[in-house]
Amino acid sequence: MSDADFLIVGGGVAGLSAGAALARHGRVVVTEAEESLGHHSSGRSATFSHFGIGNRIVRSMTAHSRAFFLEAGEGVLCRRSPALFVATEEMRTALEMLARDMTTFSACIEPQSESEMLRRFPPLRTGTDAIVAGLLDPDGLRLDSDALLQSYARSIRTSGGEVLTGRRLRTVEPAGGGWRVESENGETWTAPILINAAGAWADEIAQAAGVRPIGLKPLRRTIIVVDPPAGAEVRGWPFVKTAVDDFYILPESGRLMASPVDEVESGPCDAQPEDYDVALAAWKVERYTTLSVARIAHRWAGLRTFTRDRTPAAGFDAQAPGFFWLAGQGGFGLQTAPAMAEAVESLVTGAAWPDALARAGIEAADLRPERLHEA
Repeated sequence: MSDADFLIVGGGVAGLSAGAALARHGRVVVTEAEESLGHHSSGRSATFSHFGIGNRIVRSMTAHSRAFFLEAGEGVLCRRSPALFVATEEMRTALEMLARDMTTFSACIEPQSESEMLRRFPPLRTGTDAIVAGLLDPDGLRLDSDALLQSYARSIRTSGGEVLTGRRLRTVEPAGGGWRVESENGETWTAPILINAAGAWADEIAQAAGVRPIGLKPLRRTIIVVDPPAGAEVRGWPFVKTAVDDFYILPESGRLMASPVDEVESGPCDAQPEDYDVALAAWKVERYTTLSVARIAHRWAGLRTFTRDRTPAAGFDAQAPGFFWLAGQGGFGLQTAPAMAEAVESLVTGAAWPDALARAGIEAADLRPERLHEA
């Protein structure tokens, strides 16, 4: 049996970032069911931080988190990379709305002409029946998900905590005014506070603990990697996304990574790409670019888990003392992790709500899990 001050279930970016913050206040133990960290979501992300995703709270968290990534130094946790948001004629209104929303968080949003878009991303398909308008945000960030996860894990271990992989839980139960969990191989841990950061499995962990689920919805997303035009140097090309959630493409290790931005309902599982979704991704590459997909170099799928209002949940369960929800970070967990970690540190320790979060327009009430039980 091992005792901790904070027991965190889930070794993705949510659990690890929270653990790194809480390690300043006590001993942290993180248990991860899989053999690697961030296996189902954090490690299968497009790893691009931008303001074209999420609601106001998510964008506020994204904006607040930028300093954390940049202060680590260029090339350590991130590198600057532009984001180009594009629209067909039917998407013009959506692009205008996106411009309004993004301008609140970035002063650098620039309309793009057809020639400017083609200069930045030469394979873009433009013209009357294709892309007719665009917006450039030059301040996007390409994140290094593995470096971020390992950095958080090192912080926990350096502070005397543990980050344990391959620990699938068998039981989760209240014990002695706190919580006790047991893994399938018989190891046990106890702590006064249990933080449920299990991603797509967070509702299942709650049910195992006798806690009412909050209605999380895992959604599968598919990504493919295709070859660029022969001889093209793609590293400097931007992240390109349609103004509506229909397609994105970005450079990846000398090739191009693309997604149909699909959201297929799924139970918690080790998500795998399905043939239809792979074919849809390839079709959209040819729909929005002049590329011909002769082969698919790589394919994968991951789970993005949302609350019903697409705002993360962070807070103690009103009916289960010591049981803390940290879930629903969807497809924006990496880019909002620093802000979420500050919020969790305040909420768990009872410290004053950070002034920086309040100035960014983020309040504890925005994240409270009990809102998800209200009509």
